[in-house]
Amino acid sequence: MDIQEIKQRFGIIGNSPDLNRAIEVAIQVAPTDLSVLITGESGTGKESFPQIIHQFSARKHGKYVAVNCGAIPEGTIDSELFGHEKGAFTGALADRKGYFEEADAGTIFLDEIGELPLSTQVRLLRVLEAGEFMKVGSSKVLKTNVRVVAATNVDIPTAIEGGKFREDLYYRLNTVPIRVIPLRDRREDIFLLFRKFAMDFAERYRMPPVRLDDDARHVLETYHWPGNVRQLKNITEQISIIEQERNITGDSMRGYLPLGGAPQLPALYQGRGVDEKTFNSEREILYQVLFDMKKDMHDLKKLVFDMMHDQAPSSEVRAEHAQIIRDLYDKEPSASYVPEPKVSKTVSYDHRVERDDIQDTEEFVEESLSLEDKEIELIRKALDKHKGKRKYAAQELGISERTLYRKIKEYEIE
Repeated sequence: MDIQEIKQRFGIIGNSPDLNRAIEVAIQVAPTDLSVLITGESGTGKESFPQIIHQFSARKHGKYVAVNCGAIPEGTIDSELFGHEKGAFTGALADRKGYFEEADAGTIFLDEIGELPLSTQVRLLRVLEAGEFMKVGSSKVLKTNVRVVAATNVDIPTAIEGGKFREDLYYRLNTVPIRVIPLRDRREDIFLLFRKFAMDFAERYRMPPVRLDDDARHVLETYHWPGNVRQLKNITEQISIIEQERNITGDSMRGYLPLGGAPQLPALYQGRGVDEKTFNSEREILYQVLFDMKKDMHDLKKLVFDMMHDQAPSSEVRAEHAQIIRDLYDKEPSASYVPEPKVSKTVSYDHRVERDDIQDTEEFVEESLSLEDKEIELIRKALDKHKGKRKYAAQELGISERTLYRKIKEYEIE
């Protein structure tokens, strides 16, 4: 049987080389008993390939059991797959066979295998390695001769890194991998699928099939199709039922496609107020932190200068200084930032004697911009003011006594 006959038999539409290759691999692996893992996005038609494998294997006269692992609650999935003994749990009124026992000598298809709980994965691994399992509530080991074909739309290597999937089970299942590509990667098949679905729905609902003009076909073939073949089928059914006109235009087609046929990319939210800040990258966040630090250091230098100018700073100045100190402690930047050196302008003055010959001239004084030096100076001033009493000095600085003690030890302040 050639590949076209297989497509007709299993209802597969398309001539994409990648699709044909996936079918060829399924036919080649079918006569063996190797486990197969089918991967691909949701809606790509992965469920057709386990049927091909089963029908072209020596097990074709045995049972074919398809199980959607994602649809079974975690508390009952062990019972569903492996069966249970009477009285094993509340509601277990009789013995029950599981799917693995039912599918003995046949094929079991585990869809959405990535949704299996870790405890169930351990049981499945034993089936794959030794063909053995135990029912829930039983200690008796049972044998099964079953071919396992699994499918998932989950990125299993990523799930392994996140601790959600066992690595040994992945390698045991992935003996022969088959990847079903998304619809957007086989655009030459999109119109063929649409035409087939349109004919099927026309026959089902007893109406003429819908047809596309050139613009509508272009819209159809350039759409991103995040839901793949399943989404295309649903939209074709909608158009077949709702549209009175059987000839579909591009504008009509766009009305059925989310986002007007554009790829579904992350949306940028711009509904913030003027004062709210958004950051598009870590670099912008870092720049903002450094800018705020520079501003705080500038304010701190100004306050230190004011304190040096006024021997007894006001309570407002002390409160403002304490807040800046707290802000600097709270930030705890990961990388130190040294602002660009600036030349401060100071006016000559004398605290002790008012002199008539002081003029309004400015002189350039090279000032240390080290935050550490300023901290040491402030701590010493606070300690001197309160005669070495750390509790009151810490209150003056607006920091905890513990932090002050740590700073004294760190800077070796006597």
